[in-house]
Order: sequence, then C-alpha cells, then structure tokens
Amino acid sequence: MRFPEYRARRMRRNEILRRMVRETRLSVDNLIMPLFVRPGEKVRKDISSMPGNCQMSVDVLVEEVKEIAGLGIPAVLLFGIPEKKDDIGTEAWDDDGVVQQAVRGIRKANTDICVITDVCLCEYTDHGHCGRLREHPRTRELEVDNDATLELLRRMAVSHARAGADIVAPSDMMDGRIAEVRAGLDDGRFDYVAIMSYAAKFASAFYGPFREAAESPPKFGDRRSYQMDPPNVNEALREVSMDIEEGADIVMVKPALPYMDIIRLVKDRFGYPTAAYNVSGEFAMVKAAAEKGWLDEKKAVMEILTGIHRAGADMILTYWAKDVARWLAGK
Repeated sequence: MRFPEYRARRMRRNEILRRMVRETRLSVDNLIMPLFVRPGEKVRKDISSMPGNCQMSVDVLVEEVKEIAGLGIPAVLLFGIPEKKDDIGTEAWDDDGVVQQAVRGIRKANTDICVITDVCLCEYTDHGHCGRLREHPRTRELEVDNDATLELLRRMAVSHARAGADIVAPSDMMDGRIAEVRAGLDDGRFDYVAIMSYAAKFASAFYGPFREAAESPPKFGDRRSYQMDPPNVNEALREVSMDIEEGADIVMVKPALPYMDIIRLVKDRFGYPTAAYNVSGEFAMVKAAAEKGWLDEKKAVMEILTGIHRAGADMILTYWAKDVARWLAGK
C-alpha cells in the first residue's frame, strides 16, 4: 500500500518540530486579569468558589497589580464592591467610589499597565439588576428600564475616565449603551478612552461563582431579558454590528468556551479586536476537577486558552492570567 507524499506525523515526532509548525501561539500579550476591589484596608477576602482569587482593598490591589505587571500581563479589568448599595447604584459614578480609588492608586504607583473598568450597575444596586427599575405598564412586574439606565452608565464611564481608566467596558447589555457612553466620554474630552463592549453576552449558567465574587446576585428574577439567549447566532452578530456602529473599539464574546463558534464568526465577519471572557464557571469547573485529580490543571488550561485564541480571540480575560504568564515564561 502506497502512502501519499504528505505524512502529517513527520512533523509531530518531537517538540522542536511541533514548535516549528505550530499555527497558534498563546502569548502573555493575549491575557487580561480580572480583579475585585472592595472598601477597607489590608483586606484580602478569599472567594470560595474561585480558588486563588479574592476581593482586595485598594492598597492590597495596587500591590497585586504591580505583581501582575511584573509578569508581563498587559491589562487588568476592575470590578467594584461598593460600601453601600441603593436602588439606582449611586456609588457607581461617585468619584470617590472604590473602583475610582483603585484606578487612581494604580496610576499613582506608576504601574505600566492598561486599566480597564467594568461599567455595569449590578454590583451597585440593592436589587442586583444591571439598571434602574420600573413597573411594566401592563403586568406591573419590576423590570430594568433600558433608556433610563443609559444616563447612569454614561455617568459611571465618565467617572472612571476621570480617575484615569484607559478602557471602559460596558457589560450591562442595554440597547444603545455604547453610543451613550461614547458620547459621554467625548463630551468630557475623554475621546482617547477606548470602549471594550461586552457585545455578545449570553445568559449563561457559567456565571455562578462571579456572583459571589462581585456580591451581585439578582434579588428577584434573572437577567435573561437583557442578556442573550444561548441558541442565537445571528442575534449575536447583530449585537456586535450595532456596538461597532455605536463606537466600540473592542468587542467581546462572553462566556468563551460554549461560544467559540461565535468568537470565530465575529472575528471573520468584522475583523475588529476581539476579546473573550473565560468566565468564573469555566474556571471553577476545571479547578474542581483538578483538585479531584481528574485532570492536569496546567495542561487543561493551556489547551482551553489556546483554543479560545485559535477561535479568534485577540484578548482573553481569564482568572488564570498570572499562572499562564508564569507557565509561558517557563516558571
């Protein structure tokens, strides 16, 4: 029996040959580390469902960011846990809010890193939803008022820009919020601040641990009326297209693992800088399996993140960023 001239195994015989023909190369430059900041001093509160991650006070977080920058990771994404919550999330746009303090602290430390801030109200509202509530005119049930929420998101983004954020990341999934945030930044002469849009954010089962981390579970109902239905592909592409038209500089798909087809389609269709969020549930399930001895954590993580990058993600938000940076450096 004659074999064809091309034998694929020839280039798999050893690690040197595999490296020479490797098509996708994960780099530290692809990584963004999410962090959670809370009030207080010298606070490092473990997040039980996300081993190795914690809520930090500003002083502790600034030292953490220095370490992250030292590993070569180019960016962090900040989530805030406020001191007080109310029905509209007033602390979200308070210039002395915890995220604003953290951004200023990072800037004061002269840390050479890109600072991204999450723009959403769910951590700041006492009801846990991502915007201002109203009664539905017919059913009288409470729901998020899309248009009334836009002004609040605008205030929040501008406050983050004033504090020194490089990129603001609206994650609320309100219609029209990118245009509103872009207008607010431009009116405030923050035209140099970029927008990373959570453009295709699905109503996912994989967000559970994050709600402990950000202390933001909804007090009633769920978020399916504003987050996307998981089966929908064309809707995701429409969402991305609208956000680009409204002024997004980077578009994100969230979560990553169940939506790698969406990542690929977004990258191919639009060619925009594309981010993917390797979310808390994806992190937690691998951690749990590794602790049971059911899989090798390092090998599984590197395979997952390489797959996300191969699918088209230029940037990967992942709670493994520090570990991966060390692994890539051979540590």
